Amino acid sequence: MRAFVVGGTHSGCGKTTVTLGLLAALAARGLKVQPFKAGPDFIDSGLHRLATGRTSRNLDLWMCGEGYVRDSFLRHGSLADVSVVEGVMGLYDGDLSTARLARVLDIPVILVVDAFGMAESAGPMVKGFKDWALIGRHGGMALGGVIFNRVASPAHFERLKRSVEHVPVLGYLPRDLSFDIPHRHLGLVVAEENPVSAHDLKSLAESVLAHVDIDRLLSFAASPAPSSARAPGLPEAPEGPSGQVARIAVALDKAFCFYYQDNLDLLKESGGEIVFFSPLADARLPENVDGVYIGGGYPELHAAALSANRSMRASLREWAETGGLLYGECGGLMYLCRSLADFEGRTFEMAGVFPFHTIMTDTRAALGYREVSFFSDCMLGLKGARARGHEFHYSKIADAPEGGSSAAYRAADGRGAPLGAEGYRYKGVLGSYVHLHFGSNPAIAARFVAWALKARERQSVRSAP
Repeated sequence: MRAFVVGGTHSGCGKTTVTLGLLAALAARGLKVQPFKAGPDFIDSGLHRLATGRTSRNLDLWMCGEGYVRDSFLRHGSLADVSVVEGVMGLYDGDLSTARLARVLDIPVILVVDAFGMAESAGPMVKGFKDWALIGRHGGMALGGVIFNRVASPAHFERLKRSVEHVPVLGYLPRDLSFDIPHRHLGLVVAEENPVSAHDLKSLAESVLAHVDIDRLLSFAASPAPSSARAPGLPEAPEGPSGQVARIAVALDKAFCFYYQDNLDLLKESGGEIVFFSPLADARLPENVDGVYIGGGYPELHAAALSANRSMRASLREWAETGGLLYGECGGLMYLCRSLADFEGRTFEMAGVFPFHTIMTDTRAALGYREVSFFSDCMLGLKGARARGHEFHYSKIADAPEGGSSAAYRAADGRGAPLGAEGYRYKGVLGSYVHLHFGSNPAIAARFVAWALKARERQSVRSAP
């Protein structure tokens, strides 16, 4: 397996465009390409899938730790010819930077430099990025090459290239490249809405193949040492007794599509069978399921359609009132509330499991890493157990009542500062704004499956003649 990281000088330099171009170009060469995304991003990962046809994996050192991240990278990358990791922010930004991830994975970085308004000054910039990798906590990271973005002409590229010393210049993307990814308040438009057509990806791949030396790039790509170790705590076998399988209904459509693939895989490895359904299009929950998982997404953009699907809303309320196991995070939490007001102030009825009203705000309501500890035993863990995730949303609960729904977690931010109570519980329902990564505590998945099987037993007792 060959592999490299696509890093950037700063956010907005073109990392995602270059990454998608490289993914599409490598796939066009007939290679099996495994994409990865640094950090907790859902949207870029979905775009990777459009370019390669393969599920992208998130690699987050804070949420999951070095052992889990490296294991995930090696296990999934071993099934492909080449692995491409898209970095986050600038190469050295943050304590758990893209540079540190590259060092943990032991693979080189290809640096993306935005060349707009720049010529010979590119040389000292690249030298600074290369030299910085040799000092302090960044020691050991290898800068394998440079790709320039937004280059005005071949002559402009030659000036840029001549200015760079001791770092291979692998090529460029032209400034007049007609490729753009639509944006909205949480970032890029999700893959489920097909923001990038197959034609656009083909054109982007052709531009990369025309202007980037792919063969030279692959010659610098590292081959990390194989590992047979599993991530600490990863279940070796299904949790359910006697091979029992818990059927888990997972919401998946344009409104709900923010999931870490590892979460779904860990549920499967713990004895869960995933059954997808659409709160937008389906009339009811799937038959014969033991638990329900509604992830994040953009319910605010589809509020009218979600509200109009009265039978699905009634199905969820019935499921909750009869003690069904139901976990909703972020957008899933919003959908489980009484109502939702969109950016234009229009209010729509939601599932009504929680008696809250959520409203969209003009400014970001929350962003950052989160660590939670459970107040009491629940579907995701024992009292005192910890898990990590992140929070990013533009909505807030406007009228959370004092009683009726007990808090699920004690939350802290990425630096350990306490944030107070988080999440809500009602009968067999748990809802929270935090997107948990089950890889931070793989026992979460096993716990969820075990509780789903217990819920099935309770339901069988209730329905027995």
